[in-house]
Amino acid sequence: MKKTTCAGNMSQVVLVFDSAIKRSVLQNLLSQFIKEFPIVYGGIHRDINLCPYWRIPEKAEENLNFTFYNCPNEADLLTLLGKCVNKPFRDNSEHLAFYLINIENRKSCLAMTFDHILFDARGAKNFLRLFQQYLENGKGPEISSGIPLTAPAYLSEWKKKFLAGRNVNRKIVTLSKTPPETLPIPSDKNKGFKFKLISFNQQETQTIQDSAYREAGYLMETPYLLAAVMQAMHELFRKRGLAADNFLSSVNIDMRTSENINQELFFNHVSYLFYQVPSDIMDNPKEIMTSITMQMYEQVKAGIPRDIMEASHLTRIMPRSFIKKIIDVPLKGKIATFIFSHVNKNPLSPEIIGVKIENVFHMPRVPMPPGLGFFSNYFNGRLNVVISHLDGLISDEEALTLENSLKEKLLGENLI
Repeated sequence: MKKTTCAGNMSQVVLVFDSAIKRSVLQNLLSQFIKEFPIVYGGIHRDINLCPYWRIPEKAEENLNFTFYNCPNEADLLTLLGKCVNKPFRDNSEHLAFYLINIENRKSCLAMTFDHILFDARGAKNFLRLFQQYLENGKGPEISSGIPLTAPAYLSEWKKKFLAGRNVNRKIVTLSKTPPETLPIPSDKNKGFKFKLISFNQQETQTIQDSAYREAGYLMETPYLLAAVMQAMHELFRKRGLAADNFLSSVNIDMRTSENINQELFFNHVSYLFYQVPSDIMDNPKEIMTSITMQMYEQVKAGIPRDIMEASHLTRIMPRSFIKKIIDVPLKGKIATFIFSHVNKNPLSPEIIGVKIENVFHMPRVPMPPGLGFFSNYFNGRLNVVISHLDGLISDEEALTLENSLKEKLLGENLI
């Protein structure tokens, strides 16, 4: 991503507060908290066995990356937040940055930008929850006790990993029999990502949840939301005059094995499910949801998410260029039409240092291709959907079309 966009595989968690926060107070508290976790200033190194590992420094750096901005107009907030997540880290040892934004001298927001090598989305939010606990419990060093900071090198059972890689390759070959359509990637280099936030109120969110339960089934919000996104994408393709035999979505799935997330807080614990849906059923959301649900059961039963996790360890001994060819060649570089993620668990308590949190949402930069993603989460009974896209991949008008289409699909009457 650094070669084709302005920065790397970064994401951002945003906390919006109902009042202003004093910069010096928050900066000082965050600096003290981060000192308890030198792991965030670590980096990839290779030992004598040539296997890469995460080297943790003896102590955290003193220079916390903390920036303060004023936003005179709340309507410009998302643009400013986009500037934050598109800003590259200072060097290879930096994986975390904080931005405090004063909004019209009456509100504020805190954005934590992180490298996906350090956290996935759920891990990042739980790290902020640890910060809350750190403040609640008297700011002691025991905040990091009980959190594993080391892990096995995964240098054994290579046969199992190669078999997992073979299974993943077979899945990719199957998907490639009907290659997905993708939007053309702009030729200009060093472009950042743009974002659109769709924030539903509590009543609208309840309507969406009731419809998901009624039409997709218990705990089937992901197929319901994903079906709406696919329909919105189908409309975008039609307006562009692009023909698409099918749409392929890569969907994040949390692979943590412990109920206590602090046991698997750092690094990335995400795998993927792939949903390929033919365009000729895009006018029938019930059929889309049925197709997604069946594919979900089939892939979980076949162990595809676990195989992807196991096969990812092959990158520790095989060149990334070789791994990339295994994936890119069958699909001709079209890994998916878009990325989708739904984080339905919220660990955060309602306030930080006495200031109420109004909303929380995610702003990830999307791997390329496809350079387009939809990311949803809940906070305080509200559903947020963020559309993330490479600048130039879709126009502002098309982003608005996607927003209006999603609202219509999720809130409109007689969807099915």
